[in-house]
Amino acid sequence: MSTSLFDPFTLRSLTVPNRIWMPAMCQYSAVPDGDAAGVPTDWHFAHLAARAAGGTGLIITEATAVSPEGRITPYDLGIWNDEQVAAFRRITDFLKSQGTVPAIQLAHAGRKGSTERTWVDRGRPVTPGEEHGWTPVGPSAEAFSPAHTTPDELTEEQIGTIVRQFADAARRALDAGFQVAEIHGAHGYLVHEFLSPAANHRTDGYGGSFEGRVRFALEVVDAVRSVWPEDLPVFFRISATDWITENPQDGREGWTSQDTVRLAKELQAHGVDLLDVSTGGIVPDARIEAGPGFQVPFAEAVRRGTDLPVAAVGLITDPAQAQAILTEGRADAVLIGRELLRNPYWARHAAATLDAKVPAPAPYHLA
Repeated sequence: MSTSLFDPFTLRSLTVPNRIWMPAMCQYSAVPDGDAAGVPTDWHFAHLAARAAGGTGLIITEATAVSPEGRITPYDLGIWNDEQVAAFRRITDFLKSQGTVPAIQLAHAGRKGSTERTWVDRGRPVTPGEEHGWTPVGPSAEAFSPAHTTPDELTEEQIGTIVRQFADAARRALDAGFQVAEIHGAHGYLVHEFLSPAANHRTDGYGGSFEGRVRFALEVVDAVRSVWPEDLPVFFRISATDWITENPQDGREGWTSQDTVRLAKELQAHGVDLLDVSTGGIVPDARIEAGPGFQVPFAEAVRRGTDLPVAAVGLITDPAQAQAILTEGRADAVLIGRELLRNPYWARHAAATLDAKVPAPAPYHLA
């Protein structure tokens, strides 16, 4: 039976109204310090609300830090205090009023933390001695690039603290009205840094073998799952490949698509309900051959190799293209990123193109 973009999708007790979802996309628009640090603003409300009114079935907030040191930039959203929770409720209430499922991406930037916004000096690193700067942390004391600050290598005690921060953040996210918690394990940030041998050079129980390198990720999943309701889903975003082994560079070893399929089975056993499949981000010089749907094969490989549902992402822009991904059984949902930035009403335009229907807000009944 062919799956439509506009078919509902049920995970645990939660039903998402369609298969058109918005991935986390950083806005770098929060206040950088003081009591308002990490608190969503009118910009975040308008940004997310527009896509909900546009018919998007599920919306994932941008990477939302579990601690101040877990931010990518000082301007990131956070979910480490009650002020942030209260501000998020306004957003989640509106999304639900439009029939959209609100999801939050829980994140820690790791060694890629303490940078400028992407449109300021191309997101240059901010040193600890500068305003709003700090020393990042990582699995190993190795910087992301020569320009980045060398991170402090995390002790096992500090690792335990961060695991608890993920759990605390999940509790607050639930209180804020979110219905899905997504753990950010992609794009070279902390969880991904532990997974990849390109960033993890530890010799203790959190490094070395595959089992050691995935330990932190599974501990984070267990911590989030322990506080997240049994009837609500947990997602995991992964970089399915570092684009190192596929395109060999200087003999370096990286995370591979085979590793992803292997981890997907572990994640499912630990209570993850869907894998959000992206790629890259662990090294600055990876050679990535981007093109329409270029990351879809990695989602498909997980779907073929496991029974874990997957969402595909990566230059999916055309309704017919998105529909084909589902019809061909390559993914269970599509994540529309940059195209939704350009067109908040993409889902409604897709429905018109594919002769389907998506409910419109009552004030738009004449449209």
